[in-house]
Amino acid sequence: MAELEHPLKPEIQAVRAAILASDDSITERIKWKAPSFVHSGDDRVTFRLAPKGIFQVILHRGAKVKDTKGFAFEDDSGLVEWLAPDRGVVTLPDAKTVKAKKGLLVKLVGRWMKATAA
Repeated sequence: MAELEHPLKPEIQAVRAAILASDDSITERIKWKAPSFVHSGDDRVTFRLAPKGIFQVILHRGAKVKDTKGFAFEDDSGLVEWLAPDRGVVTLPDAKTVKAKKGLLVKLVGRWMKATAA
């Protein structure tokens, strides 16, 4: 993160810190040059910091595709574009959007972590 050059770097750092502070069971590692958040030993949420003009948060159940039979996640946030039943992306195009949606995003991440830990 210290070497990150991105127009939304302060916002990215604020969201990162808020996610980590939201739940002691969430840990972090760097994956593909971006923060990836881990719960129960598996990556569950990964930041996508390219292209440079936007900031995306990817919700997933790990690097390998998993069977979605029996998996459901109720999303009422309106933030996520679902690419599959267990993979979604939140796109934050600018600082104003990040600031406005940060609290809702952190809650979404917390619910996702719990739902995918089972």
